[in-house]
Amino acid sequence: MPGEERPGRDLRNFVLPEIGKVLKTGDPWEPYQLLDPSGRPVEPVAVYFKDLMAGPYSPLTLRSYGMDLLRWWRYLWVLGIEWDRATSEDARDFMLWMKLADKPVRVHWRHRGKDPSEIPPPRTDRPAPGTPNPVTGKPTVGTKYAPTVRAHCETVLRTFYDWHLNNNSGALLVNPFPLDRSRRGQRRPEGRNEWGRQGERANAHHNPEVEFKKERKGRYRPTVPEQIPRRIPDDKYTEVFAGLRSHRDRALLAFWVSNGARAEELLSPKQKDAKVGQQTIGVIRKGTREYQELPANTDAFVWLRLYQEDAWKKGVPRGRAQPLWWTLRRPWRPLEYDAVRMMFNRANALLGANWTLHDLRHTATFLMLDDPDMPPVYVQKILGHKYLSTLDIYSRPTRDDVIVAGLAHHARQEKKRNAPKPTTPAPAYNRDSLNVLFGGPSA
Repeated sequence: MPGEERPGRDLRNFVLPEIGKVLKTGDPWEPYQLLDPSGRPVEPVAVYFKDLMAGPYSPLTLRSYGMDLLRWWRYLWVLGIEWDRATSEDARDFMLWMKLADKPVRVHWRHRGKDPSEIPPPRTDRPAPGTPNPVTGKPTVGTKYAPTVRAHCETVLRTFYDWHLNNNSGALLVNPFPLDRSRRGQRRPEGRNEWGRQGERANAHHNPEVEFKKERKGRYRPTVPEQIPRRIPDDKYTEVFAGLRSHRDRALLAFWVSNGARAEELLSPKQKDAKVGQQTIGVIRKGTREYQELPANTDAFVWLRLYQEDAWKKGVPRGRAQPLWWTLRRPWRPLEYDAVRMMFNRANALLGANWTLHDLRHTATFLMLDDPDMPPVYVQKILGHKYLSTLDIYSRPTRDDVIVAGLAHHARQEKKRNAPKPTTPAPAYNRDSLNVLFGGPSA
């Protein structure tokens, strides 16, 4: 029962098994399901997903939440804990395990079922996990769960239990993922607004001229370091572009780096949405699901036309209502995000780089903001940001900018120290004073 005393739990050698899964159903009414080890849907998650689908959330949100809930459910299944009887101690141990333990290593699908001796050893020519990539300077994926992953997981689980508390689901009495101790004095009537003493609203007397203090909401939520966007240098982008294998891939990169669309947004257009005459391409925005036309450079439309001519000759479906992007081999299928991500990773591998598709969006943003004739408010609209202040992160110096500026400073100081010192000329007599003394011509 919640609140009961449980013996101490040592999770040093705990391994999270690969049981259960998040299933993509293809059903728009229930796009994703969390399945237990027996292949049956987990009912508390199914009800929660249904509520999310009724709200302003996309199916991708369900998948994102489902991966965090699957990790938590695997933990509960192994320890034999019912989801509605989990305590804050269980949540504490789970978040501690995510902080200190190594991530489970998934066996590649090509090697599943094979004898361990038949599996080739991991490559040794890659940077060590967690170290900066020598080409991009970005840290490689580490062996531990990143703070962003742990923070997202804590938020998902806390909101999941809050929703079930509000709906009186199961035997749940408390949220095992509570608020931070410093916020205990604030009560939440009906699980909604936060209140202070004597029923006052939290921050009721806050000075509007002072920014709100950034407080951690969850007790076990980690501090997430601020991430600075990175751009792909022109010379490296040219090398990545040269490593692409098809006109389709070249067209995709040209669009991403010219209009700043998100990776999955650029996969949404139909063939009628690519308007060569207007030099725009229509996409479905990720959050609002609204249709928006985005400008792109002429190179992108040139590569697109070359791709379409080749694809139509091979038998790719043609029509205004047909998807714009297709797979390169039969059977023809609309192109999906995972396939595009693997394509870009292969081009990255040729350089030993670890850029992501989202770095192309950052690169496009930097290019637009570097143009003095491009008002930032237009950049905001093209990127689909709600607030202009979102662009502030692009005005902050990157690691490379700081290093270059620091080295330039030291070079100037070194040049100043090594510069020859000018000799001081001997003081000369004032000609007017000499004329007065010796009777010379007056000025």
